[in-house]
Formats: sequence, C-alpha cells, structure tokens
Amino acid sequence: MDHETTRERFTSREVESKPKECYILNVRTHSATLHSRGAFEMINVTQVLGNDAKSLLEHQCKTIPKESLFLPGPDFVDRVFAISDRPTPVLRSLQQIFGNGRLGGTGYLSILPVDQGIEHSAGASFAPNPMYFEPENIVKLAMEGGCNAVASTLGVLGAVARKYAHKIPFILKINHNEFLSYPNTYDQTMFASVEQACEMGAVAVGATIYFGSAESRRQIWEVSQAFHQAHKLGMATILWCYTRNAAFKTKEKDYHVSADLTGQANHLGVTIEADIVKQKLPENNGGYLALNTKENPYGKTSKKVYEQLSSDHPIDLTRYQVANGYMGRAGLINSGGASGENDIAEAVKTAVINKRAGGMGLISGRKAFQKPMKDGVSILNAIQDVYLSKEVTVA
Repeated sequence: MDHETTRERFTSREVESKPKECYILNVRTHSATLHSRGAFEMINVTQVLGNDAKSLLEHQCKTIPKESLFLPGPDFVDRVFAISDRPTPVLRSLQQIFGNGRLGGTGYLSILPVDQGIEHSAGASFAPNPMYFEPENIVKLAMEGGCNAVASTLGVLGAVARKYAHKIPFILKINHNEFLSYPNTYDQTMFASVEQACEMGAVAVGATIYFGSAESRRQIWEVSQAFHQAHKLGMATILWCYTRNAAFKTKEKDYHVSADLTGQANHLGVTIEADIVKQKLPENNGGYLALNTKENPYGKTSKKVYEQLSSDHPIDLTRYQVANGYMGRAGLINSGGASGENDIAEAVKTAVINKRAGGMGLISGRKAFQKPMKDGVSILNAIQDVYLSKEVTVA
C-alpha cells in the first residue's frame, strides 16, 4: 500500500478513537513524533507541540467569539463571495483554488510561494537546494506536496505554463522588492501585468504592499488598480499585507509583527478588495501605543483593542488579524517563515494557531523548498494534516 492510498483510506473516525491526543497523518518517519497505527504513520500533535500543547490545543478565546466570524468551510465561495460584487468568473477561479490539493473541498488553503529569488536573492534562497533554480521543480513540489496552488514570479510560472497551468492553480506575483540595487531599498514595484497573468492561465494574482512605508500610498493605488483589472478578467486577488518602517522596530520590540499594526494592514488590504490576505503571525501587540508620543503623534487606536479584543495569547492575537479582514470574509493565511532546525514543529505550531484563530491556512515556502523534495513534501503535508484534523478546532 503506498502513502497516497493510505491517506485516501484514512477516516476521521479512526482519529476520534483517541480523543485526548491529537494525531495527524504524515509520510515522514521520525521516531520522536510518529506512532504507527496499522498501516498509518501518525504525528502526535500534542507531542510535536511539546510544552505549548496545552496552551494551544485547549485555549478558549474570550475576546472575539468564533460565532462572529465567517469561518472556512466547503461552501465558503457560495456563502461569502457569491453575494459580493465579484464577477462570476472570479467565483470560478476561487473555487478552483479551494477545490484543489489535499485540502480541496474543506475551505482551507495550503499554498507554496516561491518569489524569494527576487525578494531575498536567488543565491540566498536556492543555494541550500539548487534544484529549485529550475522553475519546473517549484511547480512539482507544489503538486507533490498536495498544495491548493503555487504562487511565483512571471518568469517561473511563464517558463512552464503550457505544461502545468491546467494541472495546478497558478498565482502570479506581479510586484516585488529586488535586492540588487545599492544600497538596499525596500519598495515593491511592478514586474508583471495583470494581462500577462491572464494570458498564462493564472487563476489569481498576488501582490505585496509595505504598509507604513513612505512608498505605501503609491503601492496601494497601483495594487488597487491591478486588483480591479484582475477581477474584471476573472482572477482572484491575494495581498501580502506586510508592514515596513524602520520606526516600527524599537529597542524593546519589533512591532512589524504586532497584532494591532498587522491587523490594520489587513484592514487596508481588504479595503482594496483583496480576496485573501497573507500576513505574518503576530508576536506581540501595542505597536500604536509604543509609537505614539507627544513629540511624534502616531495613528489612532482604542484601549478596547488591547483589553477586550485581544490578549497576549497567540491565538487571540491572530484572531484580531482575522477580524480585521471583515471578520473572515477575506480569509487570513499566515506565512510559514524562514527555514530552521525545527521546521516541522514550527510549521505545525503555526498551522494550529492559524486554524484555531479562525484563519484559512498557511502559505509556506522556505521551510519546504530549502530541503530535499521529499522532506519539503512532508512539511507541506504536516501543515495540511492540521487543517484536516477534526481535533484541532476553532477556539
């Protein structure tokens, strides 16, 4: 019996026989985290999370109730997008993304993004595993890994479009920050057009805005116009809602990942009709409070944001990000972050936080492609298994 057959025959009832421990499927063998149950190799999520297990798996959200959210589900396109102003072809494109891969039909998303060759330089990104200088291997990783879609550059997707655009949904990233100009600059500029995305068969376009930067207002206008054009041509829109300003990083904390600032970035992103928003997992809160001084007044907020709508728990911080996407009407996908020594544990932890917060999934690149393909596939599958698990519930 091969692993794919094993996965197809696995049922939630078999998982539910162990209600006090949370298991998920994974094909990668690791004695510290896997248990064998007949033909199945299972990751014990409780064990993978270690000391964080109780806090993450048993947390009850007392800030924004889950009943207030538009949660992912098999009917998400019909329930949420069908009543919006999105043209009918956009609904079809969204359904293609939601219907593909191992998470197809669940309302959750697992996306492989590989634009780091531009954003971080090709050498920094692909030297750990040079096979991914070759565009076809990027698409193969997304397919072998059971992803809903692959997001990459005009050059990468264009190189293999005729072979793969009809086999896995393409998301064309149309703007980038490049690391060749000296000195280093941080400005997202257009590298591709919406028309090129349409011509290659992409079902969605992606873009980044550096909210909080001096260039952000130009970027907002450029991306807003591009998203409008994408919707007219029947494509969905995904926005990397990143914050960037040197002032956001203080001696005490890096507020680029504060819940209040990233939440507002999400809110600006859905204002220009991003269908899905990508955001870094929040690590702290109070960016507005820390940056606002008598000498340099900054922004506006409310003490209720910190006292009632969030707490210091990562699930509550992430729920505040979800709420800023129109209470989940625009799904939140969190980024997987850089590759490190404990990638599978970090990936599972991030997926658990996102799902329990009411998020829509993960978009994880470096953890997957900076390794041999089989290990990258295992990490992608581990992420997906969290969203397939009935034991990991919305808090």
